[in-house]
Amino acid sequence: QVQLVESGGGLVQPGGSLTLSCAASGSIFSRMTMGWYRQGPGKQRELVAAIRSGGTTNYADSVKGRFTISRDNAKNTVYLQMNSLKPEDTAVYYCNAGIGILTTSVRGAYWGQGTQVTVSS
Repeated sequence: QVQLVESGGGLVQPGGSLTLSCAASGSIFSRMTMGWYRQGPGKQRELVAAIRSGGTTNYADSVKGRFTISRDNAKNTVYLQMNSLKPEDTAVYYCNAGIGILTTSVRGAYWGQGTQVTVSS
């Protein structure tokens, strides 16, 4: 069993930055693919970014160049650095853990509780 706890959400002005963190329990973190998903009001949940155990990353086109996913295996933690935030980035952001490739439709088995990110002036 893997438990995921997100933190770092909040209210930020357009153009601002936030860093989300997701702390994972368990001893297999380093072997897992970690992802960040988001679900905006009235929208489907979508993959924002993912990082595999070897460090390979993939991003949604809408966040490329603005968001960076990283992981610290010593701390069992994955991060999402979000820069140049836009109102359309407003959503609940969820941490996800699985094995192999993560996509919008292929999701890992474990979810965090979600953290709200609101981008507004």
